[in-house]
Amino acid sequence: MYNLLSLLAGAVFGLGLLVSGMANPAKVLGFLDLAGPWDPSLALVMAGAIAVASIAFGVAGRRHLSLMGQEMKLPSSRTLDRRLVAGSLLFGVGWGIAGFCPGPALVALGMGQGKALVFVAAMLAGMGAFELLERRGNPQHPKAG
Repeated sequence: MYNLLSLLAGAVFGLGLLVSGMANPAKVLGFLDLAGPWDPSLALVMAGAIAVASIAFGVAGRRHLSLMGQEMKLPSSRTLDRRLVAGSLLFGVGWGIAGFCPGPALVALGMGQGKALVFVAAMLAGMGAFELLERRGNPQHPKAG
């Protein structure tokens, strides 16, 4: 049942990305291009997502188990450190260059967009490089050694 609901949630998320235009890099770049012909429509998508997520995180923060009986694993840290800021900047630059972020890139890949294949390959390579660096620099990493 857990896997079926996970699949359903992913399908709803992917459909939402398609309907909102987030899987279309031209639309995303039109939103990010403040100096050109700016497309503000994704701001409404983001505002709606923030509103829904705020309610969901508020409810989740008061629970110990999910509706499926799984342990709630919410982030506990509230500090802004160099790694978080650098990662956020890198994410934003990649989003601005490609017009993709990870979720929409996977949806676009499923639709057969060639640009998405390049983005997903680069994303996986970056994730792999990060993991290797983490293992080298952090002896407490679960897979270090």
